Amino acid sequence: MKSIKNHLSLIVALLSILFAIQVFIVTDRAILSYKENLASNYSLVIVAKKLMPNNVIKNTSGLIAEVTPLAPDNVIKKLNTGMDKKNIELLKLTLPKFYKLRLLHYPSPSELKKIKTLLLRNAYITKVETFSHNHDTVYKLLLLFKNVINVFSITIFLVTILLIFKELRIWQFKHSERMNIMGLFGSPTWLRSAVLFRLAIVDAIVSSIIAFILFSYIASNSLVLEQFHYIGINIVLFNPIDDFLLLFGVAIMLSVLLASMIVVGHKEEV
Repeated sequence: MKSIKNHLSLIVALLSILFAIQVFIVTDRAILSYKENLASNYSLVIVAKKLMPNNVIKNTSGLIAEVTPLAPDNVIKKLNTGMDKKNIELLKLTLPKFYKLRLLHYPSPSELKKIKTLLLRNAYITKVETFSHNHDTVYKLLLLFKNVINVFSITIFLVTILLIFKELRIWQFKHSERMNIMGLFGSPTWLRSAVLFRLAIVDAIVSSIIAFILFSYIASNSLVLEQFHYIGINIVLFNPIDDFLLLFGVAIMLSVLLASMIVVGHKEEV
């Protein structure tokens, strides 16, 4: 029973680290997906004195993906109070030209400021509307959310590593007498510490399998998928190949590394 409890405590600690890593991965994917959605719906509007070729505007910045002229018909309809066709055509010629600019990705405030500066260098462009207030608010919220998740994940990672290290240290003390006897008979360090490494590797494998089952269930859960769909985010919550291999590798390397540190420390004490 005690052995099972010892294994369970180490498995839970490793599982906590894997959970924190997967949460970080999913959050990063969600933010990237949301930024892509924002980029597709976000656009700049520029006002020019005359008609300009689309490629001239587009070449102003490498961040500009598409330039679309805005027809003045809607504006004229609002101003039309019984004007004849000739005056309407004349009004079309005198009105400034409007263009909508779509960007490659959702820009940071500094990128947005740079684009505006580059556009205004053109003598024919009189105004650039970036809707900066709404943009900056959304961007800061995204940044804040990502930073909170990063701090949360790093905190769990560090605390759990300390717990794993402590648990492996306890196992070393439990087997220290057997290890010292084996050392008296000339057994190499790796053989004396085999039980410690076996514990670390087996628990890493078990925690990876549990993580695979848990994340696969979450990724296929209709309630979870519905929540992401509701906010307009379509991402892979858990990739059974890439994500699992990453989590498995982290669990194995972390367990072996901490076990090695304990073995080296024990050797120095002797």
